[in-house]
Amino acid sequence: MTESVRLAKRVAEIVPCSRREAEQYIEGGWILVDGQVIEESGFRVLPQQIVERLPCATLFPALPVTILLHKPVGIGVQVEKQALPAYITTENHIVDDRSDMRFLKRHLINLSLTNALDASSSGLMVFTQDWRIKRKLIEDGARIEQEFIVDVSGELVSNGLALLNHGLYFNGRPLAPINVSWQSESRLRFAVKGPQDGQIAHMCKAVGLTVDAMRRIRIGRMPLAGLAVGQWRYLLGYERF
Repeated sequence: MTESVRLAKRVAEIVPCSRREAEQYIEGGWILVDGQVIEESGFRVLPQQIVERLPCATLFPALPVTILLHKPVGIGVQVEKQALPAYITTENHIVDDRSDMRFLKRHLINLSLTNALDASSSGLMVFTQDWRIKRKLIEDGARIEQEFIVDVSGELVSNGLALLNHGLYFNGRPLAPINVSWQSESRLRFAVKGPQDGQIAHMCKAVGLTVDAMRRIRIGRMPLAGLAVGQWRYLLGYERF
């Protein structure tokens, strides 16, 4: 019977390189086995299997990734991390992602959700491995403006728009001034820094309105533009929140 060997051993032989370097090539997604990317150095291969190293392979450490997702309605705060693999897949990756990055399994490891959305809302969500982005969007999140498009119904109370901009309370505390404007007869735009969970729905209810749908279209300087519902892409190197 022909015995299999560890992929790292085969890579070290064909490159040639050290066993540790072979593991780095594999973990970086640079090794193909019969045309398929294999990221596990312990994967076992048979002698007849074709093992290749991609021409652009490098031993430079992999950079942390940040993923932008257009969250559909129906994923709740409690299940977003568990539901992530269902949406961050090659099938849902936009075709024209200008990052030119290949989707790898390691891109799903140690991802942090920065700004949650409840189950009834859709729009931009950010998952990141980058500690700098986590610090900016989570620790300094109260200073980052987010923009929402909110479909509403009901009868706005007198002076209601002015109250939405400034004059309402949430959880017993006065809200800081924010920017709220009409986009159409039944659609409002909210630009608010560090919104709290349930804040926008509470504000609308306080002025006689019911939220029928809510979509986040911007976090800081990063817009949702270009992402269809359920699609995702990588943050580009020059893009900033």
